Amino acid sequence: MSFAEILGGTLSPDANIREQATRALESAENENFSQYVLSLTQELANESAQPPVRSAAGIALKNALTAKDETRQEQHSQRWLQADEGVRGQVKQGVLVTLSSENRQATTAAAQAIAAITATELPQGQWQDVIATLLQNVTSSNTGLKISSLQTIGFICESISPEILAAQSNTILTAVVQGANSEEPSQEVRYAAITALLNSLEFVRQNFDNEGERNVIMQTVCEATQSPDDSVQAAAFECLVRIMQLYYDKMRFYMEKALYGLTVIGMKHEDEKIALQAIEFWSTVCDEEIELQIEEDARDPGQPPERENYQFAKTALSQVLPTLLFLLTKQDADADEDEWNVSMAAATCLSLLAQTIGNDIVAPVIPFVEQHIRNPDWHYREAAVMAFGSILDGPDPNVLTPLVSQALPVLIEMVKDQVVQVKDSAAWTLGRVCDLPIECIQLDVHLHSMISALVAGLEDSPRIVANCCWAIMNLTEQLGGLDAETYALSQYFEGIITTLMRITEANVNENNSRTSAYEAMATLASTGARDTHAVIAKLGVATLDRLDATIAGLAQAVGVDDRLALAELQSNLLN
Repeated sequence: MSFAEILGGTLSPDANIREQATRALESAENENFSQYVLSLTQELANESAQPPVRSAAGIALKNALTAKDETRQEQHSQRWLQADEGVRGQVKQGVLVTLSSENRQATTAAAQAIAAITATELPQGQWQDVIATLLQNVTSSNTGLKISSLQTIGFICESISPEILAAQSNTILTAVVQGANSEEPSQEVRYAAITALLNSLEFVRQNFDNEGERNVIMQTVCEATQSPDDSVQAAAFECLVRIMQLYYDKMRFYMEKALYGLTVIGMKHEDEKIALQAIEFWSTVCDEEIELQIEEDARDPGQPPERENYQFAKTALSQVLPTLLFLLTKQDADADEDEWNVSMAAATCLSLLAQTIGNDIVAPVIPFVEQHIRNPDWHYREAAVMAFGSILDGPDPNVLTPLVSQALPVLIEMVKDQVVQVKDSAAWTLGRVCDLPIECIQLDVHLHSMISALVAGLEDSPRIVANCCWAIMNLTEQLGGLDAETYALSQYFEGIITTLMRITEANVNENNSRTSAYEAMATLASTGARDTHAVIAKLGVATLDRLDATIAGLAQAVGVDDRLALAELQSNLLN
């Protein structure tokens, strides 16, 4: 069987053929490593070979030099470094030549292989001219070669410690900025260059310290956000996110001149990839400013701050907030609830914005909530609930208390809404309310109806169950009556436990509903007052009975899945 046939076998839909081919490759690798990597290189560079086979050869070559486990990685590196220098030279020449191939599968695999070799050799002071070779390729008139070489630079920047590449930052930066420039006619070249720039941002700190060079980088990235190609735009906004993470201190000028407007426009883009990155930009701004506020709070009085908080989030509130509220209404009823989308990203950003600016978030959000909380269109109804829940962490409790008192009757009612997305967000928001200082809730007015709604929610769909369990846990932790004869939940205690026990009888754990129910029971048991001890004792006996049943079930379990399910159940019971 030829090497090409073996590589083809690793791609076969037949599991037996794949296994045989994989064993054959492993055998060839272990018996004669030098011949193995040479054969892989030949197949990768073979223009007459099938593209999937060439790609498989390149990936196998990369895998011969890399490993996730540190010990294996060291072994792979040493094996390569101890190989004959002539063999290594032939391999390097072969992968570099492949970059000029017209087949993208082959060039991408070659780029990964070059990055793996570079990551092994460059830290040892070897293959020092690889970057120069790639940079020369970038100036070529061959568009395909420019793209593959920029892609390779990106992979290298991603896989090598910034300290090792710092000495070559100027030349790398020159090449990627040239490729990303708005005058570059090929949008594919611009995309490869912007991606390479993204991966190189960590080691160009010295360049960012230079105002002139920083201006060129920022102009290039900002212009790329206006590219006619959506992929280039998305990559450019992703670059801005990373730049804000790394270089917040140097962003004041660029925020005022361009970034406020560019990112708000980007958030409204119809392409979700672009909108998500633009929203992430403002989430990152908030993350940075929350961290700066934590540093400020921890600073000794009289000590000057190490970094200045420019309050970009507060400055942009009038532009960013209306856009976020609008995006909250862009839910997709058919979307997978675990799939990250624009409305979820907007809710997360709004929550971070509330933590960043505190009380100032309340006044502009509440009118949106009041306007849409009873909207007949469920998209707006759910957005209003989500908006209210998202601003509960940040403002002072005394500011929130009257709002919570006013909103609770509506939220409790909405846990019974006809639309599952609205019910889910209402249950989540009740959980957020129960996580506030307990003084924010008028227990004598709202507790009974809240408990009734949460217990009813426990018998709803799994996603509602998980949020209702979380709300109950937050409530009992705050009201906890360990040393008291009784507490506010005592009269509801047995009913809640009984309902939770029914949930845990199910054999499924969709949306972690069963796990959440067990966690809620454990929290109730650990916080209940003395007058709940009889119920807790019954719960303990029932739990032990179930644990005995799982031990007996293990002996009868047939497959791995059955054993894992029983192990998970035991973990819940022992909680």
